[in-house]
Amino acid sequence: MSAALWVDKHRPHELGDATTVNARTAKHLKLLIARGDCPHLFFHGPSGAGKKTLALAVLREIFGAGVEKVKLENKTWKIDQNDRGVEVELAMMSSNFHCEMNPSDCGSKDRYVVQEVIKEMARSRPIDADGIEGYKVLVLTEVDRLSREAQYGLRRTMEKYSASCRLFLIAERPSKVMDALQSRCLPIRVPGPSIEEIENLLHEVAKKEKLELPPELATRVAQASGRNMRRALLTLETCRVMNYPFKPTQAVQTTDWELYINQIGSEILAEQSPSRLLQVRGRLYELFVNCIPPEIILTNLAKALMKRVDVEVKHQICFWAAHFEVRMQRGGKPIMHLEAFVAQFMALYKSHLVAAFG
Repeated sequence: MSAALWVDKHRPHELGDATTVNARTAKHLKLLIARGDCPHLFFHGPSGAGKKTLALAVLREIFGAGVEKVKLENKTWKIDQNDRGVEVELAMMSSNFHCEMNPSDCGSKDRYVVQEVIKEMARSRPIDADGIEGYKVLVLTEVDRLSREAQYGLRRTMEKYSASCRLFLIAERPSKVMDALQSRCLPIRVPGPSIEEIENLLHEVAKKEKLELPPELATRVAQASGRNMRRALLTLETCRVMNYPFKPTQAVQTTDWELYINQIGSEILAEQSPSRLLQVRGRLYELFVNCIPPEIILTNLAKALMKRVDVEVKHQICFWAAHFEVRMQRGGKPIMHLEAFVAQFMALYKSHLVAAFG
């Protein structure tokens, strides 16, 4: 366990300490569990707020420490669909009482995961259920990235197998989860932590690791985290690897891919031409090769551009970024939509410069 990342090693296990949600919500969950009436749950909130941590704490409250005995499986299912076979490969974490998976990892095949794989698991009850609730829990992450077809299939699964299965859905953006799915769950909003809460967390982890953490460095790490607890802990661990003992003026590391996206933004602002668009396309492919999700690329590129343009252009950047993000999720290759966003920005930015300076 000592070799684990701090973000996993120091993950809270108890329901009262697992998240930044208020004590009233935690008390309400405990009452539901004590009555044996735990419904389907829908955890939503920003990245790094503690949604998955809260879900795992609820599991421990229901089933006890047995949910921590997990194994990683990488399974392949062969599904018969209209006289043709569909092969689906999916990684999952499972114990005797629950299973955690991300169906959106299968891309356009996510509906097959919902229609067949999840149904197969929902039919079975816990293997070791002596004195414990007689249902199994499926934890589904990034539900907001599922296709509409997969969400419709998931709604049907929730209704049909509610006696033997409970679903814990986790999503960042509830607006992308259909209302019919949300209405069948108890919604739990997990707000992003404040800067002060992240600083306290960093000092607690440093104390457990027997490290001396200067308050100035803790403040700068918390501010650079964007109210993301996971990122704050990873950044602090990176600072520990780069230099220890800590120094109050020590530099806070920024990821290479973020620096690379900022560089792309600078190149776009420096020149708006077909040749520069072709060059940017090659750089976007390099980000894809390094497994950076296209939605993250689009969001960070839009932020990098907005830092250096006038106010009237910022509104248009937000509009077109949202426009192409929706189109990206509807299908097609992500590079097409990212390149279209860059081309659109080049056109409107060049028009703005011509209007401003003649």
